[in-house]
Amino acid sequence: MRLEIGEQPEALRRTIGSLTPRIGELEKLAARTRQVLFIARGSSDNAAVYGRYLVESHTGRLATLAAPSIATTYRRRIDLDGVLAVAISQSGRTEEIVETLDWAKACGARTVAVTNGQGSPLAESADVALLTEAGEELAVPATKTYTTQLAALSVLGAGLGADVDLADLDRVPDEIERLIEATEASESLALIVEELSKVQGVVVSARGLAFGTALEVALKLKEACYLHAMGLSYADLLHGPIAVVDETTPALVLGVEGSPVLEGTAALAARVVGAGARAYGIGGGSELAGASSLALPGPGLPEWTAPLALVVPGQLLVEKLARRLGINPDVPRGLNKVTQTGA
Repeated sequence: MRLEIGEQPEALRRTIGSLTPRIGELEKLAARTRQVLFIARGSSDNAAVYGRYLVESHTGRLATLAAPSIATTYRRRIDLDGVLAVAISQSGRTEEIVETLDWAKACGARTVAVTNGQGSPLAESADVALLTEAGEELAVPATKTYTTQLAALSVLGAGLGADVDLADLDRVPDEIERLIEATEASESLALIVEELSKVQGVVVSARGLAFGTALEVALKLKEACYLHAMGLSYADLLHGPIAVVDETTPALVLGVEGSPVLEGTAALAARVVGAGARAYGIGGGSELAGASSLALPGPGLPEWTAPLALVVPGQLLVEKLARRLGINPDVPRGLNKVTQTGA
């Protein structure tokens, strides 16, 4: 897992370089569509959450997450004329995702696949396949396949007319290299690992474009460290679940400098600390760090590309925490690289 975290900058360079020339192809495919339907599970579903926020905040199109059981179990036909269906799967071989994309096409949608599986059933099924260039990923917890998915979704957003500067995307690999070094050099990393090694549960929270990152870090803490990790928007957290945050259940709070939701993110961290619990910040600059008990650095990127790098300190934290707990993060119990959920 640690090796593959370090491979992300080069994987992203390859992926961004191969996919940005296809923006025109995506523009043509999406020309007759008005909204986007994301189809995914697991880490890919967390990538889809980023895709949804990017599409809605930067293109003005409605985007939503599919419920695959509507296709695979209930087998209901839905009018998807004018919909761009985007299926995301690291392997491209998860039968439920392939079947749901085929269903979307039969219902009238245009289709896109985002996958690391060249020649996979998902790639072959889609009108356009955005193949990521992550290379083989051996650790069960997704790292480089996840961040290259985010890169593909960034390119998709540009193809849908997002008001963004593609130069920001080109900066991501170098920023991740810097962030890996800065995170591992941070004294806070070992301190947070030690404190988390003594708890059984943690709340992971963010909002907006960083929300998918919070969900992904929570998933990694569950699968690689066996913690009861709850990923929540801070807006939802404040509606009641914040009651679980106490001296034995800390909060991991993620933010992005310059984001319109950063003020609320920092306020959440301050509230947690004020209630006698521990709050660990990732990103958000001095504003979030100042409100947190301990903090890890975040990327110096605009909000639309920040999630590609913001997840990296979380990945490093998870890998080191798993080792501290005596767990091999590469092969979590009960998990396989390709998950078949069936109908």
